[in-house]
Amino acid sequence: MANYQFSLTQVMQATNAILKKLTSASVFGGVTTDTRKIEEGMLFIALKGENFDGHDFIADAAKKGAIGAIVNKDYDISLIEDIDIDILAVDDTLKAYQDLAHFWRKKFNIPVIAITGSNGKTTTKDLTAAVLSGKYNVLKTQANFNNEIGLPMTLLQLDGSYDVAVVEMGMRGLGQIKELTDIAKPTMGVITNVGETHMELLGSMENIAKAKGEMAQAIEINGNVILNADDEFVSKMNRLTKAHAIYFGINHAGDIKAFDIKTVNDGKTEFDAIVGDKVAHFTLNMIGIHNVYDCLAALAVGYACGLTVEEMQKGLATFKPTAMRFEYKRLADFNLINDAYNASPMSTKAALENLTKVAKKRKILVMGDMFELGSVEQKAHEDIGLLAGKLGVDIVITRGTLTKFTAEAAKKAGVAKVFECASHEEAVDVLKKELQKEDTVLFKGSHGMHMEKIIELLEKEYK
Repeated sequence: MANYQFSLTQVMQATNAILKKLTSASVFGGVTTDTRKIEEGMLFIALKGENFDGHDFIADAAKKGAIGAIVNKDYDISLIEDIDIDILAVDDTLKAYQDLAHFWRKKFNIPVIAITGSNGKTTTKDLTAAVLSGKYNVLKTQANFNNEIGLPMTLLQLDGSYDVAVVEMGMRGLGQIKELTDIAKPTMGVITNVGETHMELLGSMENIAKAKGEMAQAIEINGNVILNADDEFVSKMNRLTKAHAIYFGINHAGDIKAFDIKTVNDGKTEFDAIVGDKVAHFTLNMIGIHNVYDCLAALAVGYACGLTVEEMQKGLATFKPTAMRFEYKRLADFNLINDAYNASPMSTKAALENLTKVAKKRKILVMGDMFELGSVEQKAHEDIGLLAGKLGVDIVITRGTLTKFTAEAAKKAGVAKVFECASHEEAVDVLKKELQKEDTVLFKGSHGMHMEKIIELLEKEYK
């Protein structure tokens, strides 16, 4: 059973619902939009998506124990008149779900930390939750459920056992971060960076920055905004907020500043950091400078929440990286870096730069297409090829249609060997022929390219 209850009156007050049918329910023990998660006494909300309509599953919801359903007001309730279930009608069932989550969130006077940015949101969220766990019991967004449905799902898990909530917020356009912050009412906002992700939808870096800046605007005067001092767009966002700004970075002065960064052989990074008026040593169970930035953002949240350095170190030690995010693996005599969860120009450049820092011998890039780049897609892919040449990458292997631009640019930039592959299997064949002892291979591409399949196939070859 869920950890909360809503009375029928509360549901109507929170959502402006109209009662269409009353059976016997007066209290609902939890809310869900998924019939697979229904337990006895729950309220089912019928969401309508592109490929599904929750209204088609109301009978199934009742059979599984739901005692109430929220439907769109234009739904013909005569279709379910023989089902023993309360029916409430609203203008928009998704908005009703969000309104209930907002209603529930307001019952808790705890820090709610919201995280956004073009890259590193999920890693920063997980690192922040780990750091805060050194002192507090933390509720966090699961996986990357960071949208208009995932956020309410997280907030509805709040109960009295949690001291703090850490929520991730994604966006595809202007106004969406504002919508999410209106639901969650965060007391602290973290903005990791501004990159070319979503260029296809927003058209310019300035618009992407404007969209991310909605986070800074949402934080009240007694809250905190955590800003990346090294990002030219993010560092200026203190102008958008009345809240107190806390800066993190490596190259610029900040409240949290890392130095003496070293990669350790077993897939870890060690660094020293200024944390307010103290200096401390930290160990991160990941490699890559971009992950150090995410860690600094998490430490900045810990600092803002009043944790001691020792509590932050204790919490950080519990952090376990999510799969496919600059994940270091040893296979036979080779080193593999699986960073194939997703790709943008910013994250791919960072991954390439990190490859050059950790590789002891030859450097190999296995690259898939990057999506959602609109008018800059050709240049963005060319830039990766040029950077590969500049950084001395020895082999570039591409898979996809857009990466033909990467391959062409890599050849021009002096990469010794460039292979364009039509399938995952072909990429594996190339690797089998080319791999030498102690080579380090970076796998990168947008999620839909499934570049991790190349690793899976490779692992079968080297059992």
